[in-house]
Amino acid sequence: MLRPDQRTKLDDTNDTLFYDAPRFVTHVDEGFIGQLTDLYRDRLKPNTRIFDMMSSWVSHLPDEIKFEFVEGHGLNEEELARNPRLDHYFVQNLNQNQTLPLADCSFDAVLNTVSVQYLQQPEAIFAEVHRILKPGGIAIFSFSNRMFYQKAIQAWRDGSERDRVELVKGYFRSVPGFAEPEVIARSRSVPGFLQMLGVSGDPFYAVIGTRQG
Repeated sequence: MLRPDQRTKLDDTNDTLFYDAPRFVTHVDEGFIGQLTDLYRDRLKPNTRIFDMMSSWVSHLPDEIKFEFVEGHGLNEEELARNPRLDHYFVQNLNQNQTLPLADCSFDAVLNTVSVQYLQQPEAIFAEVHRILKPGGIAIFSFSNRMFYQKAIQAWRDGSERDRVELVKGYFRSVPGFAEPEVIARSRSVPGFLQMLGVSGDPFYAVIGTRQG
C-alpha cells in the first residue's frame, strides 16, 4: 500500500545507531499521557498478556492494573531495562527484521506508542501483530503530531494529521483478519490558564484493531 519512495527516511542510516544512546524523556506531554493511560484503563483487562512494541523506559500502563505478563521490545536496551512494567524484553530493529520472536496467539493486547511513524514495512509488522494476538485480542497504536522528523517515513512526514490516521487504518486493513479499525481522536488537553495564554497541548490519536476469530 506504500510506494518505495513513501517508505524512505531523510536519515537512512541504521536505526540502531540513532537509538544507541538512551533517552530518558517522554516524547509527548502530560495531557497525551493521561489520555493514553485512561484508554489503557478502559480497554485492557487485568491478568492478561501484553506486548509493548517499540517501547522505552515507561509504558504508561495504569499502576493499579496487574497483568499476567508484559513483554517489551525496543531499540535501546538501557531504556527497556529501566522500565518497571516489563517482565521481559528484547531488542530488534523492525525495519531490518519484521519477524517477531513470539508465539502465535500468545498475547491479549499489542501496544505501540508514538512509534508507528518509523515503520518502513508496516504491512509486514501488522501481519505479525495479527499473528501473535489471540482471537478477540486488540492492538492499540497511539500517536500525536511529534516525531523524530529525520526518522519518520515520507508518507508520514508529508501527510496531515487526518492523513496519518487514515494511514494507520490502512495498515490494519492490509491484513485479513482484523475487524474495521476504530479511531479515537481527542483535542489537545491543557489546563484552562494555559489555554488563556494561547498554549495548546499534544493532539491524541489512537487507532485500534481487533483480531477476529
